[in-house]
Amino acid sequence: MSTAPIELVASVRAELIAGGASEDTESLHAAVRRRSAGLGTAATLELLRAVQAELTGAGPLAGLLADPDVTDVLVNGADEVWVDRGAGLIRLPITFANDDEVRRLAVRLAAAAGRRLDTGAPFVDARLPGGVRLHAVLPPIAVSGACLSLRVHRQRPLTLDALQAAGGLHPAFAEVLRALVAARLSFVVTGGAGSGKTTLLGALLAEADPRERLVTVEDAAELQIDHPHVVRLEARPPNVEGAGEVTVRDLVRQALRMRPDRLIVGEARGPELLDMLLAANTGHDGSVTTLHANGVVDVPARIEALAMLAGVERQAAHSLLASALSVAVHLQRAGDGQRRVTEIAVLVRDPAAGLVAAEPALLWSGELQVEPGARRLRQLLESRGVAAPMVLCE
Repeated sequence: MSTAPIELVASVRAELIAGGASEDTESLHAAVRRRSAGLGTAATLELLRAVQAELTGAGPLAGLLADPDVTDVLVNGADEVWVDRGAGLIRLPITFANDDEVRRLAVRLAAAAGRRLDTGAPFVDARLPGGVRLHAVLPPIAVSGACLSLRVHRQRPLTLDALQAAGGLHPAFAEVLRALVAARLSFVVTGGAGSGKTTLLGALLAEADPRERLVTVEDAAELQIDHPHVVRLEARPPNVEGAGEVTVRDLVRQALRMRPDRLIVGEARGPELLDMLLAANTGHDGSVTTLHANGVVDVPARIEALAMLAGVERQAAHSLLASALSVAVHLQRAGDGQRRVTEIAVLVRDPAAGLVAAEPALLWSGELQVEPGARRLRQLLESRGVAAPMVLCE
């Protein structure tokens, strides 16, 4: 994190902008030398780094984004910067000179992602070249000033063993999850925002047979999978003329023509869920998606609502769900910031009502609980020729 005085950085920036040479390296070095006379070599280099970060990088946030422990950086106007290092949000003593500086940073980051951010398009959701997920909102939509949300993803994907070692996965859950992947059962990973759905999904897919071809579809590419055969597709927003948009739903349909052994939809938020359910019903076993939900019991209702957005009636939605997805895996983020897998449930259709319900198999709330759904989950695994873990046989 830069220690160069804010006023000094601002004066160099103002000189460069006034001279129209902000992208000229020679002019940048000359302006820094003029402002750093008498400061010494170390201070001059620090000032140069600070100005470069201000003009071309993430400004005062650059150090945070480089921190390997940081998962989220949130900016609420010029005077509020919050960070999450895995133990919940804490406020940092980092400030911007004014609201305009936050706005410039947001616009610059959006431009780096190839996206427009201005009064006419006051919000953006994009992936930066380094993989950081950017969301930014400008006034007047953001009442208290420009707001940025930056989600930092690990350069190396986590494994199930690493999640278990970190306390986010009970050993019995890990055994069951490996069995789910080996049996090629289609399932959904659920949880709230920031609960670790994408991280867990990447770790699970790393367990897939190396001979399988995985095709991922995402709104913004975030999934990291340690697997030898992964094809990644990313949606594209419309350009400034409103043309050229490629939706997640478009990509799901294209993915089905790419001979996937497993279709992975990074997050089902809308009608694209229908295409994913249809794919899982046409021989694409082992397909997976993630979904925002408060718990496994809410999964059927959430999927029903999203399918109805695509014009599917309730009974038809439950019929698709019953034959497409077998299991729901739920994560929860505790008050201490720890992300944990807390539930595994089997999705079961009531033959009388025709509606799908989630039948819990395993629960974790400080201690492991084996629920009635464990028997049904064991039967599902054994029907696929996969030995059920001992926890399901108790």
